[in-house]
Amino acid sequence: MPPPSTSAQGVRQAAFRFRCITCGDLSDTASQDFRCARCGDLLEITYPRWKEASPDAAKLKATWRNRRLSSDPIDLSGVWRFRELLPALESDEQAITLREGNTPLYELPQCARITGVPRLLAKHQGLNPTGSFKDAGMTVAATFARLAGFRWVACASTGNTSASMAAYAARGGMRSMVLVPDGKISWSKLSQALDYGAVTCQLRTDFDGCLRLLQELVRRAPVYQLNSINPFRLEGQKTLALELLEQLDWQPPDHIIVPGGNLGNSSAIGKALLEMQALGLISRLPKLSVIQAEGANALVRTLREADGKRLISVQAETHATAIRIGNPASWKKAVHVLEATGGACEQVSEVEIAQAKAEIGAEGIGCEPASAVTLAGLKKLVKQGFVKPEESVVLVLTGNLLKDPDFTMEFHQGDLFKNTSDESGRAALDALRRPPIVLDATLDAVIRTLEQAEKS
Repeated sequence: MPPPSTSAQGVRQAAFRFRCITCGDLSDTASQDFRCARCGDLLEITYPRWKEASPDAAKLKATWRNRRLSSDPIDLSGVWRFRELLPALESDEQAITLREGNTPLYELPQCARITGVPRLLAKHQGLNPTGSFKDAGMTVAATFARLAGFRWVACASTGNTSASMAAYAARGGMRSMVLVPDGKISWSKLSQALDYGAVTCQLRTDFDGCLRLLQELVRRAPVYQLNSINPFRLEGQKTLALELLEQLDWQPPDHIIVPGGNLGNSSAIGKALLEMQALGLISRLPKLSVIQAEGANALVRTLREADGKRLISVQAETHATAIRIGNPASWKKAVHVLEATGGACEQVSEVEIAQAKAEIGAEGIGCEPASAVTLAGLKKLVKQGFVKPEESVVLVLTGNLLKDPDFTMEFHQGDLFKNTSDESGRAALDALRRPPIVLDATLDAVIRTLEQAEKS
């Protein structure tokens, strides 16, 4: 049975086109692997009508602001609220939404003191419906999967994508299949996919092996893939930048720092920044920087050893499971974004990630390990002089603390790096650990503990 087309009844194809990121070939349709028919590279979505009649920036800002007072389901979405810059729908009712987006922007006063950067903020995408930034892209991609007539959607995942896809598929009346690496995914994330009804396959391989198998699957079966190589995903994820700039009254920060895994999120944010500048929504570009774990540093090595011309894959290994990816699909898009915005790419150690995560937690703001690479990376960028103390910085936190509670518990109990090569770094983390204290059930014992804590 041949798979349905990505362009079907209900999809206003004239409003957007697919464009190859390498050869620039334009098309009204896309194959199931979202690769260019001419050169085989990835596709992105472009809007030819913007050249004919560019949207009025002031009117757009006013429209988006007014929708915040609306009770229409599509306006309650922090993604579809910006629908003038998304692939168009025939009707608002077509959108599959869980009221994603509308995530908070927090000040980080303690982390600001630690880094020496007073104007430090965090955009927390972990407060989306399924607990990660993936929801912003999934609402758009799942919507267009259903419009194109697909009954089944699928993804390869380190956890967050599977949870998000399963939720939006269920919400949209579709079936979902998840391919995850066996033993290399947080049980918290896997439990979400199970609860949302996904057919979950734990494969004896890593994420990159899961993704390769997914590519074969979608060419053989009527299944729509919802990984970040799907350009509809990135269109939804780019609204993070639109919402952030709106929260900042359209005054761009000097730096936006994001974690780097499969590199779809950094690509999406960068695409939004370039589109906002072209449309007159912002007057200048922030520097967009990408931070990776040392054990999953494919983009870092690609830039340092190959000048960004060819991907250097790695055998990924890090406690930050959300970015445990050694062969990132969107690496070319990320390289383009770094070049266009003048951003940096840095790597951080496992101990640096754990320390940064605890420091963010001390602000009363929880995040998963992958999110904490942003703070760890900021420290390095400040030391290098790339980020100046007088500049403003926004860290993108991509996932919720409860995505990986085992990491948090092992950290505070002192077991995180036991019997590993990072064990020697545990002492530097002792001041940040807050292990549970087992006491006799007496008032005196509790008061003594309170007094000891007061002295520390």
